[in-house]
Amino acid sequence: MSMPVRFWLDPLCPFCWTTSLWLRKVAPHRDLDISWQPISLLVKNELTEESSWFDVATRAFAMQRVMESVRSSEGEAAVGEYYLELGRRIHHDHSTDFDIADALRFAGLPESHASAFDDEAFDTEVMRRHHEGLALVGNDVGTPIISIPGHDGGEVGIFGPVITEIPDLDASLELWDAMVTLVQRPEFFELKRSRTSGPNPGPRP
Repeated sequence: MSMPVRFWLDPLCPFCWTTSLWLRKVAPHRDLDISWQPISLLVKNELTEESSWFDVATRAFAMQRVMESVRSSEGEAAVGEYYLELGRRIHHDHSTDFDIADALRFAGLPESHASAFDDEAFDTEVMRRHHEGLALVGNDVGTPIISIPGHDGGEVGIFGPVITEIPDLDASLELWDAMVTLVQRPEFFELKRSRTSGPNPGPRP
């Protein structure tokens, strides 16, 4: 039986992207059923127009509107393909001002979903899912957030793991198994150390 995993991401976040590639590497070897969820750094960090990140974070929020449009008619796997194409462009091509319809086309999805980019009707669903992630882990965290089933049948979540490079397969599986053990323990809350390097997601997938 597959393990349901929810992964909260902001398309802008390089740690989300690196961790997501690690999770995709692990998934077939641990039978993970991944659902990609939106969390907005624009909202989470309460960015204002004075912030140098405001415009690009606002654009990322609009990308998440498109995510929900895709989910509503194409399904969860399609959301994963959409995020994969966003990540390629943002974190490998170093572009945020690309044509969303073009990204959808490269992801094998209908370009018509691009109309959701400016459609505030999708904001309610983006924010509902955003708050679901924070409800699992609290507000004093960053991104990404991952949730898995708990021992009691409920859902348990954690901020992270924050990884700077994707380990080889054996190490990736060890990291996943260790994370599952910790997350499912109700006594466990936090491990942390200062980062000494930025994220390096490796070659463009």
